[in-house]
Amino acid sequence: MVTIPRLVIAAPSSGSGKTTVATGLMAAFAGRGLAVSGHKVGPDYIDPGYHTLATGRPGRNLDAFMCGPELIAPLFAHGARGCDLAVVEGVMGLYDGASGLGELASTAHVAKLLRAPVVLVVDASSQSRSVAALVHGFASWDPQVRIGGVILNKVGSDRHEALLREALEESGVPVLGVLRRAGQLAVPSRHLGLVPVAERRGDAVAAVAAMAGQVLAGCDLDGLMALARSAPPVTGEVWDAEGAVAACGGAVPIPKLSASFEQGRPHSARVRGSAPAPAPRTPEGPDRASAGVRIAVASGAAFTFSYAEHSELLTAAGAEVVPFDPLRDESLPEGTRGLVIGGGFPEVYGPELSANEPLRKTVAELAASGAPVAAECAGLLYLARSLDGLPMCGVLNAEGRMSQRLTLGYRDAVALTDNALAAAGTRMRGHEFHRTVLEPGAGDEPAWGMHRPERRVEGFVQRGVHASYLHTHWATAPGTARRFVERCG
Repeated sequence: MVTIPRLVIAAPSSGSGKTTVATGLMAAFAGRGLAVSGHKVGPDYIDPGYHTLATGRPGRNLDAFMCGPELIAPLFAHGARGCDLAVVEGVMGLYDGASGLGELASTAHVAKLLRAPVVLVVDASSQSRSVAALVHGFASWDPQVRIGGVILNKVGSDRHEALLREALEESGVPVLGVLRRAGQLAVPSRHLGLVPVAERRGDAVAAVAAMAGQVLAGCDLDGLMALARSAPPVTGEVWDAEGAVAACGGAVPIPKLSASFEQGRPHSARVRGSAPAPAPRTPEGPDRASAGVRIAVASGAAFTFSYAEHSELLTAAGAEVVPFDPLRDESLPEGTRGLVIGGGFPEVYGPELSANEPLRKTVAELAASGAPVAAECAGLLYLARSLDGLPMCGVLNAEGRMSQRLTLGYRDAVALTDNALAAAGTRMRGHEFHRTVLEPGAGDEPAWGMHRPERRVEGFVQRGVHASYLHTHWATAPGTARRFVERCG
């Protein structure tokens, strides 16, 4: 049973100020000496980096599409274990969920799963009395969503504030904060959102401090804490990496391909390999043979996208997880038996990544040896022959380049080829988010067959390499981590 005080910070739409308010609240309460846990609804990797700065704890995601609704409360309880307060930053508008799937993965959906009160951040810059109608509409749309208060953002003057407060008195939703338009922060952003913390750490620290200052000056922290403490208990177990790995029995579940995907599938996307029989459940943890296997994980400014649970699952499966920075390190950590290269911004750091020829050669040699390599999005581009004409690792027969088109959205996928992460036929849910395209050559097997939103093949499987644009969350299939570690043993 989870009894941690908690708040969900939501808004009518994107751009209303959720990140400023949520991060500022985390930092302000942490500054009071409280242990604060920061969470982000959806697949976003960047905001949790700011949450980490604000709280001193790993920022964590709560994604009901990729992980399933049943894991939201357990993952929340895992991240907030031992904390005095948890602050959950929402995504998009309060009721905006996965396209075509109703409320699934929306901020409102997660708030209901956590039985958490919602604080609505409203951009009041172009309205006065109409704010009451807006708040009333959001508060009454779904009776199971409790709007416990509102924070007015971009308020222009004392007179403007007075008009807003007067209008909201009739709504029954208390005003718990007012942030002035003149004090708005300018946090730098680019083609995929805010610039990650790892790329501007000194400035990011100052930005988080400024967010905390805004919140301290304009918000009722005592009222917000009282609201957080009013959240009722949530039943359910606390997610645990060791228990998840032990319970998976060493294999990812292997559902059969759906007829809807099989029909009309391109010939080149044939399913390769056969699924191994699940191993017996071993509560003691991973086999001794794979214990202590050293797995290098790309980090640094170019590779900032990762979920905290991934390293926790690898460790629980018996790995020694060692970070390295492809911008600085000229070799992989000594004794590396497997490699994980997550998402990030290789397109921003293309010249530096290309210039580190010793590391590129080392990565290519590791892949050629058949060692397991898992690469997502930025990692996929790093393994290509080139990116925007600059030489990369040359592991994959493909060329990457920047594009004007944003590829964004949730995906349903099935593994088409036995690989280091999953057996053929394994279903996964994931997310794509990039402004690059890949022009593949011939020779490699596809990694995934996508059947949401359209049928297509994607990614590469080559010996031990699994490379794809698809971001996945391993908490929903902990056998992924165990399988990867066992292949490294």
